[in-house]
Amino acid sequence: MNANRHFQRRVANPYFRFAIECACGMAALALFTWFGLFIRLNVSASGLIYLLIVLFVALWAGFRQAVLVSLAALLCQWFFFVPPAYTWAVSDPANYVEMFVFFVTSLIVSRLSSRAEQNADDAIRQRETFEKLYDFTRKALLLDLHKNPSPQLASYIASSFSVDAIAIYDADLSTLESLGSWPVDPMELAKSTCLFEANQDDATWHLSRRVLRLGKVAIGALLIRSDLKPLTIDAIASLVSMTFDRYRGFTNETRAEAARQTEQLRSVVLDRLAHTFKTPLTAIRTASAGLLELGDISPAHADLASLIDEQSALLNELATRLLQTARLEPEKVSLQKQKVAIADVIQDAVGNRDGVIDGHALEVSMSGQTLATRGDRELLATIVRQFLDNAAKYSYPGTRISISAEQCASEIIVAVHNEGEPIPSGERQRIFDRYYRSPATEQLAPGTGIGLSIAKKAAEAHNGHVWVVSDRQIGTTFYLSVGTATRSAIEHGDQ
Repeated sequence: MNANRHFQRRVANPYFRFAIECACGMAALALFTWFGLFIRLNVSASGLIYLLIVLFVALWAGFRQAVLVSLAALLCQWFFFVPPAYTWAVSDPANYVEMFVFFVTSLIVSRLSSRAEQNADDAIRQRETFEKLYDFTRKALLLDLHKNPSPQLASYIASSFSVDAIAIYDADLSTLESLGSWPVDPMELAKSTCLFEANQDDATWHLSRRVLRLGKVAIGALLIRSDLKPLTIDAIASLVSMTFDRYRGFTNETRAEAARQTEQLRSVVLDRLAHTFKTPLTAIRTASAGLLELGDISPAHADLASLIDEQSALLNELATRLLQTARLEPEKVSLQKQKVAIADVIQDAVGNRDGVIDGHALEVSMSGQTLATRGDRELLATIVRQFLDNAAKYSYPGTRISISAEQCASEIIVAVHNEGEPIPSGERQRIFDRYYRSPATEQLAPGTGIGLSIAKKAAEAHNGHVWVVSDRQIGTTFYLSVGTATRSAIEHGDQ
């Protein structure tokens, strides 16, 4: 058994195999030469038989072996069959031409047959490669996108292409999935490949490095130790990149759907709670108001009744805001559209405050009394009212709050300005998200994080938008932009 393994290792050696194939060709020449001498063949017949032997060696072993066998065949023909036989002399000069034609023909035929054999082998290898790529593509398409694709892809590549080692680096997660043995640390190699975007093939280690891309952005790296051709590795890298793209798209879609369902469930629950709270709150407020009107209760009891009335009013306002939030969901928006004067909207928002709001002087300025839009007057007043409440809560004590309205092109811009702690730049978009409160200002005043989200949704329902500009020197200004009455009528299809 040990002798058999030793022989197999020697056969695997290319030099030993070359010698064996040449020896077999020489043995075939010797056998035919003996047979040709036995039946007394002439020069032409022996040349054709020798040519067949050379062609067989070329198909079986290769071109180099066929060259050596054809040279040996030429010498055998010259010595044994060219008159005078058994000498190196040539009696007829035409025999030189015949031997030369034989040698050249054997070389050409050997070369052509060897090339045909090589092309056939290449075609077989390409077909096998295509079959492996197809198998890998099918497995990649059937990938379980609920799990990290890197371990699955590495396993599929290793099984489909029989590589020595495979490593897939995900730059987004900073993780590496590695199979097989590596001469160096695959993590460092993969990181450098992704960072420097270096596609390389190292013949010494049979190592290929490829950058995984989404468009022009590097998202990872693929390392393969194998004898695969560069084009095949490029195809594998492209399939891995596309799978990463599918995984990210599926993950984002799943998260978005989960967030949508969560938000929908939360809106339904809050809507139900708000409606449920309305009835007992109304009873509580009625009872507390009745106690205060009786007038024959002690001062301590009157204070308690006042506290109950005040806090129930706050709860009632919160319930109203929750109902407004549910009402402003896209599928529930139903505007009472009419032509609305901006002056009336501001008046509704200010109410009967007589130029003062929570100890802050209130200043109103408008570029004209004719400014008007089309929409829901109460909702528009709710936006401005929320801006005013927000300004009052976060202004420095005793500072002024100003409201202004002006027309800019086909839009009307309402601004509420106050002087207070600035809102960090990274928070200015997020404060309009539902339930979000800026960590920089949430300790300054109580709140629920609902009001500004209502303002945003109400503005979007009118095809408008809200934003904020905040700076320590100039203060904080909340803006509302809605279309003029003419533009809003066009957008909503009103007559």
